[in-house]
Amino acid sequence: MNEHTIKGNWNEKKGKLKQQYGDLTDDDLTYNEGKEDEMFGKLEKKLGKTKDQIRKIISDL
Repeated sequence: MNEHTIKGNWNEKKGKLKQQYGDLTDDDLTYNEGKEDEMFGKLEKKLGKTKDQIRKIISDL
């Protein structure tokens, strides 16, 4: 998965992540250019998963 894949479908994936992990907020899932690492850091901390695990979750949505 690359940055373009994340950005291209982000709104759809964000909705699916919020459905699957109800405690995620829009703040947790905010994605702006240059903020990818920060977003993944928030998700790692909130979900207790590694960056690779989170990438897989997003790609599997």
